[in-house]
Parts: sequence; C-alpha cells; structure tokens
Amino acid sequence: MKGDLFSSEHMAQPAVAAGMAIENAKCVRYTVNGEMLARQGAMVAYRGNLQFERKGQGVGGMLKRAVTGEGLPLMAVRGQGEAWFAHEAQNCFIVDVEPGDEFTVNGRNVLCFDATLSYRIATVKGAGITGGGLFNSVFTGHGKLALICEGNPLVIPVSPQYPVYVDTDAIVGWTAGLQTSLHRSQSIGSMLRGGSGEAVQLLLQGEGFVVVRPSEAAPQKPGQH
Repeated sequence: MKGDLFSSEHMAQPAVAAGMAIENAKCVRYTVNGEMLARQGAMVAYRGNLQFERKGQGVGGMLKRAVTGEGLPLMAVRGQGEAWFAHEAQNCFIVDVEPGDEFTVNGRNVLCFDATLSYRIATVKGAGITGGGLFNSVFTGHGKLALICEGNPLVIPVSPQYPVYVDTDAIVGWTAGLQTSLHRSQSIGSMLRGGSGEAVQLLLQGEGFVVVRPSEAAPQKPGQH
C-alpha cells in the first residue's frame, strides 16, 4: 500500500526498551514486560500475550475525579507485548517520578503509569464541599506517569514571593512543596470564562510547579464513568 497514510509519520515505531514512550502527540505506547496500570477504556490497540483485569472499585482501586468526586476505574495489564493508550485525542505527556518526588494530579488527566508507582487519594487542603479539584491522587515512588491534556499544558513556577491562583476546572497537577487552599474572589468572578458572581480559585503557595490545561472542564457525557 502507498500514500501518506502509510508514511513514517503515522507508522507505529518498533519498541527499543520496555516501558512507556510517546508514540505520537495523541498516543502513548507501552511495551509491557510484567505489569502496568491504565485507565479503563484507554487502550486502543495491543499485540502480544497480554491480559487485562479490571481493578476493584474501592478507594484502593480508583482515582478520584475532580469536581464530581467520581471514581476513575483502572485496569491492570499483564504479560509480554505492546499496548497503545489514548483518550479522546487529547495530547499526551510523560512525567518521570523519582524517589523523594511527590506529584499530585487530577484523575481526569491520568492515562497510564508504571506499577512501581504508588498513589493515594488526597483532598485539597482548605476545600469544603464546593469547588473543583477536591479529590486528587498523589503519586510517589520511582517510575513513569503518562498524562493527557486538552491542548498543550502550561507549567507555571510557584515561589514564596509569587503564589499562583488557578481556575479549579483547569488544574492538572502540582509538585511537592506546595500548599493549597481555596480562594474566593467576588471582584473578578465576571472575568473568568464569562462567569459572573463569586469565583473560586485554587491558591498554591510555596516552592514548585503547577500544571494547568488551556481549557475548561468538558461537560460529562451521558453514561460516562
């Protein structure tokens, strides 16, 4: 077969090492030799001897989705082979988590990750029953974490002199060393995404980085979990 479709730009590249790699801007390839974890429904293709198992729906087997607090079910992928992961054509990025690191991420932005990483459910300090990003997962250990983002993420340095205020619908994650709280502003409510009235932002203080996506939360589709 000939044509642009079969050019190297679109052709799956051979694996050179075990683990995850960016296949293209919208897809992550994971060469499995053992076990890895991914969000359910994100696998778009695979080859080899792989088995897929749903993780439990308890707190230990899910990530919490921001705003709604819904669970994001995970699946374990075991065996030897290759699998490709994507979600709604969102852009893909890989974060290297090293010993001593701590990366807090919104569950809606998680695509897949190494089984060597540990995560726990955390609530945003200072958050009451309103506002977005109340439930997040904190990743620690040593391994790679693949994230998805609508558009190209914005990474903003945070310092004690320059705290950062983030729209709660736009937050993707933040690094260790940052303290969070909810900040309510009446004066700029009408300036944020065409809103009106009281606006709520996530205030991040300390030393580190915050990751923001350049879009507001998409409305949930009927039957989506």
